[in-house]
Parts: sequence; structure tokens; C-alpha cells
Amino acid sequence: MQTHSGAAPQVHKDRRDWHNLRGMLPFLWEFRGRALFALACLILAKVANVGVPIVLKHIVEHFEQAKDDPTLMAALLPVSLLLAYGALKLGSALFNELRDVVFAKVRYRAMRRLSTRVLEHLHKLSLRFHLDRQTGAVSRDLERGTRSVSQILNYMAFSVIPMMVEFGLVAVILLRDYAPVFALAMFGSVAVYVLVTLAITEWRMDYRHSMNRLDSQANNQAFDSLINYETVKYFGNERMELSRYDQTLEEWEDWAVKSQTSMSMLNFGQGAVIALGVTLVMFLAMRGVAAGEISIGDLVLLNAFLLQLFIPLGFLGIVYRQIKYSLADMDLIFKLLEREPEIIDRPDAPLLAVSGGQILFTGVEFGYQPERRILHGIDLEVPAGHKIAVVGHSGAGKSTLARLIYRFYDVDAGSITIDGQDIREVSQDSLRAAVGIVPQDTVLFNESIYYNIAYGRPQATRAEIERAAAMAHIKDFIEGLPEAWETVVGERGLKLSGGEKQRVAIARAILKGPRILIFDEATSSLDSRTELAIQETLAEVAANHTTLVIAHRLSTVVDADSILVMSAGRVVERGTHDELLAAKGRYREMWDLQRKQRERLDASAVEPQGVAGG
Repeated sequence: MQTHSGAAPQVHKDRRDWHNLRGMLPFLWEFRGRALFALACLILAKVANVGVPIVLKHIVEHFEQAKDDPTLMAALLPVSLLLAYGALKLGSALFNELRDVVFAKVRYRAMRRLSTRVLEHLHKLSLRFHLDRQTGAVSRDLERGTRSVSQILNYMAFSVIPMMVEFGLVAVILLRDYAPVFALAMFGSVAVYVLVTLAITEWRMDYRHSMNRLDSQANNQAFDSLINYETVKYFGNERMELSRYDQTLEEWEDWAVKSQTSMSMLNFGQGAVIALGVTLVMFLAMRGVAAGEISIGDLVLLNAFLLQLFIPLGFLGIVYRQIKYSLADMDLIFKLLEREPEIIDRPDAPLLAVSGGQILFTGVEFGYQPERRILHGIDLEVPAGHKIAVVGHSGAGKSTLARLIYRFYDVDAGSITIDGQDIREVSQDSLRAAVGIVPQDTVLFNESIYYNIAYGRPQATRAEIERAAAMAHIKDFIEGLPEAWETVVGERGLKLSGGEKQRVAIARAILKGPRILIFDEATSSLDSRTELAIQETLAEVAANHTTLVIAHRLSTVVDADSILVMSAGRVVERGTHDELLAAKGRYREMWDLQRKQRERLDASAVEPQGVAGG
């Protein structure tokens, strides 16, 4: 029952293997000349290798003919044959090393190209994919997948193809110069060996797949616990994290033991086939010598061929297993590359032409999942050069508006236009170049502060970067650090406080200099004093820009040209700050509640402080 259930998937897996091998060809095409030259070196090396036993045979036959006359034996010392023997040995080594040198560029360039293509494809995949992915597992899969390309090329160039070439040359010599029974015995043994290897290795592949799955799962658990280091410490759950990790590794250990046990069975089966094959061929050779059908030199030749064939054949099982494992690892990469991006540009999509920067939502419906609608018939206009604010409680759908403007998702119904152009009709690159954002949750690269600010416009001059930092009120803070602009902010910017990270994000947006600005809770992590300074900066930056401010703190949007109040994915109120207060609706309730909170904070003289001086 178990065997039957596993048979069908194996057929599909084999088809994937050939599909993936074909998928590697484009990565080799760049250096096809080098690959062909390496193949020529390989063939020459094997010709030299096969020539060694032939020369050895002639040396033995020479001495056999002169054995009754020691003087003649010394006089007829086969210098030319000995020189040929040494030259063939040297040629085999030379062409093997030349092949390695020539092919190295092919192998490592293929790894480089595939790694670059995978990263490029990951950047093209939708935000939905990246929100669902497990970073640790993807990281391990990518590492194994790109390494598998090098391994497969290595095994094919240095093990499989050389073995096939050598087998072919030996087969020609055996069939031409000896009775067919020798070729039949020798290559019959090889065929049995290959069949035993393939059968047992295919049976073992399930163990390897299970080990890979659990290895990725364990790596993801460890990675996730380290990313959330502070949360683990807050709740004292180190032992729980270790327990989860160890339980996964316990399952991995069980599969690994089964894999090792089955490998021992395979090795024994291979050894038995080799032993029987060698015994059979040598028996036939000895019988031929006794009957006078072949010479002692022929016996030496056959024995040398056996050594040359069966010694590398002893590694065939390992090579085959590693190729299968590498193909299984590479399958993860090619499946990822075959995954279609959710958001793609239309053919020949034009560039977004921004004049004023007007944003218009018309009847927009959207949900992250079909069964859960987030936005319901949103009509929203941000006139060119105006500042429009969207407020509401958490979960109202405010931040979703920013994601839709960036076209991280496409709307389910309705449309979003910028200066009359549907954003689905223009290229994503030109759309995102026209929009700058200061997000609520700022994530920085584990690089210097200078690098993180310059990321807004990498070609900017240092003076422009410093000016952007000054406008974001973070320049003095940076220059007061021991390493100043070269201070590394840590993974995800963890060495900076929330307020400092947001000021870096503001400086980055200022440096980008887009026509449209989005502030998504841009001052939510700032203390009151810094918030006031930043508000003045944002007002200066937003001048003559189309600005959408998404906020929970109402004090930050009182100067907006218009304010929209959202609740449960709908716009429930519109108007200026004064108009909404006078209407005594949802906005007025939020305003009164936040005013009371501010009064309590002022009475308690509580001011949030940054971790690193923010």
C-alpha cells in the first residue's frame, strides 16, 4: 500500500527533474564556448586514461617475449613505451586540471546568475507573498537551491560525463579486441549496479525530502525567535522556543537515522555487485590465459580496466544520491521562479506622467481575502497640491489606501487614478518613483545611518543627504554619535528608538523628492516636543506637493485641507477640522477623547524618551 501510494508522485518528480535540468541551460549559455572546451579537455583526459592500460599491456608483452634471454631483455628495454606511459599519465592529469580551471567560470557564473535572478523574482512577487512567507525557511531553501546548481554542474562535469566517456572508450576496445563475453560480463555488472543504485536511492528519497522539510522548519523557528528576541525575553519563553526547536530537530533526527540506515543497505548492495562483477571478469580472463586465448598482457589490461571502471563506479551511488538531492533542492528554486507575480505591468505599459499629482479613488472595493472585504465603495479625491487627511480607529482601512496607491495590490472593483491615469495601466516603477512614503512601522537596513537615508535617492550628494537629515531634525543626533554617519543601525534598525527610526524615514522621503507624499502615522513614535518640530518640517516638505496623511492622532491633521473619517472600511464623515468638530459626529468623539488623554499626560508630566537619545 505504501509503495503504491508513493509511485505516482515519483513519476511527477522525475518529470520535474528533467524540467529543472532544462531550466539550467540558459544559465550555461553565456559561456558555451568554455563549456565545449572543458568537454574537449575531459574527452582528451579520458583518452589518455584509457591509453595507460594499453601501453602497460604492450610493456608486459614485451618482457614476456624476452623473458628467456636476459641480455635481450635489457637491450630491448622499451624506452618509448615507458615514455608513452608517463606522457599519458601526465596528459590525463593535465587535461583534468585544465578542464577544472576552464569550467570553474561556467559553474560559478551560473550560480551568480541564478542567485541574482531569484532575488530579482522575489522582488517582483507581491506583498501578499512576502507577508505570508517564512523568512528563515525561504532563506534556507534559497541557500540549498543555489548551491545545488554548483553541485549538479560539478557532478555532471567531473563525475557523470567522464564516467560515461570512459565507459564508451573501454566498450569500443573490449568489443574490438576481445570476445563479447568480456564486455557482456563487465557492462552487465555495471548495469546491475546502476539498477540496484537507482532502485534503492529512489526509495530513500522520501527520507531526504522529510529531512529537508524539517531542516527548513527548524531553521525558520530559530530565525523567528531571534528576530523576536525582545518579545521572547519579555515573556520569558526561551525554554518554549528551545522546546519547539528541539521537537522539530527530534523529528529530523528520526528521518536522518532512517536515511543513514538505508544508505548502509545501499552501500552493501553496491559492494556485493562490484565483488561479483570483478570475480566474474577475472575468472573469465584467467580461463582465457590458461586456454592460450589471451596473453598475460591482456590479463593485465582487463584488470587495469576493471580498476579504472569500478573505482569511480564505487562513487556512482554517492554521486547519484547527491544529484537527486541537489535536484530536489533546486526544485524549490525553480518552483519559486515559476510562481507568477500577482501584480504585473501590462504589455508596453507607459510611464506615469505626473503634472499636478491629483489622486482619485472612485468606487474602490478591496479585500485581502475574498471572504473579508476591507474597503467598501471608497470615493476619495486628493486634489493636486492639497493636503488630505484620513483618520479613524485601528482596523478602519486607512493604511490599505497607501498600499493600493503603491499598487502592492489591485483593487477588486473601482479605480485609482493619478492625474487621470489609471495606475493599473502605467508601469509600476514610474508609479512608485512618483510617490514617497513615511510608513508607520519603519524598517531599516542593517547598514549605516548614511546608507539608510541615501536609500531614498542613492545618487544624491552628501550635501543633499545632510540637508534632508537636517530637515528631519536628526542631523545633530547623528553627528553626536561616536561613529556619526557610519553608525550601523542593527537588524531592522533595532539600535535606534522608534522616533529616531521615523526621523530617518522622513529624511529618506525628503531626499527622494517625489511629487506625491504619503504620511502613514508618520509621527506616531515621536514625543510631543519632537512631534511639533517634525510637524513644521512636514508642512514645509508637503508645500506644493499632493499629500495624503493617514493618522490616528488628530492633532497632526488639523491643518489639512480636508479630513475624511473612516470606519469599518467606509468614509463616514468629510470636512475641515472646524466643520467636523461642529458636526459633533465621530470625529468630534475622537477629538474629545484624545484631548482628555493629552490633558492626563500633561498633568502627569510624562514624556516618552528614545532608547538612544530620541
